[in-house]
Amino acid sequence: MTKSLVLALLAAGSLCAADWSDTFIGYRTSTQYREPGIDGTVTKNIVQLGHASGWAYGSNFFNVDMFSSDRHDPVNNGTSGATEVYAVYRTSVSLSKVTGLKLAFGPVGDVSLTAGFDFNSKNTTFAPKKRMWVFGPTFHFALPKGFASLGLVASKEKNYNGIVGRDVDFDMALQLNAAWGVPFQMGNVGAEFKGFANYIGAKGKDGFGNPTKPETLANLAVLVDLGTVIPMKTGRVFAGLGFEYWNNKFGGANSDAPAPATNKRVTAPMFMVQVHF
Repeated sequence: MTKSLVLALLAAGSLCAADWSDTFIGYRTSTQYREPGIDGTVTKNIVQLGHASGWAYGSNFFNVDMFSSDRHDPVNNGTSGATEVYAVYRTSVSLSKVTGLKLAFGPVGDVSLTAGFDFNSKNTTFAPKKRMWVFGPTFHFALPKGFASLGLVASKEKNYNGIVGRDVDFDMALQLNAAWGVPFQMGNVGAEFKGFANYIGAKGKDGFGNPTKPETLANLAVLVDLGTVIPMKTGRVFAGLGFEYWNNKFGGANSDAPAPATNKRVTAPMFMVQVHF
């Protein structure tokens, strides 16, 4: 069975009526982001569109971020800040629901088969054009409220290196993908602890011929439901603080060497707002 056919079968759920859905527009910002080849920090404003929905046999997730950098992360042959678009799609089919078997064990409430892709484009000199396919099982934990999952997937990435002017075909890599969203109360104030964490194994050599390193990306936040603080409908507008950690960004080894070898670890506190529909 070809990869395209497998993905088509998994994506069939998107054609079915949703049992539940959540769509939101988000905004986050920090002055402490970093980019390879740039010695200092970069300020970014990020607008986000996210959607998650569930149907009879699984779920779908889509997210697109638009990053606007300051002048320290410039466009190709320019001085103004660069713009990047990064899109993620995942579709999952519940093996319990499809087979009728109870696949729960220990803290795991269900197991699903997940497939999807990542896509990005950025107008810098490096000019990345990431295309990454993922496929593998996801374990969903049984929680009283909210959700938490852990995926064990294989990924295959193709990209572009504008500095050397060629496409890069990376090796297959193993990924661990965690995601969670857990509501909780702080007195009369409703809040949610949410985020994701990805571990991506080494994926061969990069466009410069250097061996890649395993990378770790974590993005987490505590957001307050403003409807529990001011007179407005609950579950609609959330705001709070987040934190991004990125080690060996893009698979490049962390280094304090002068640019363009610089690839410093990202530790960026963020302000975040989300409006749900």
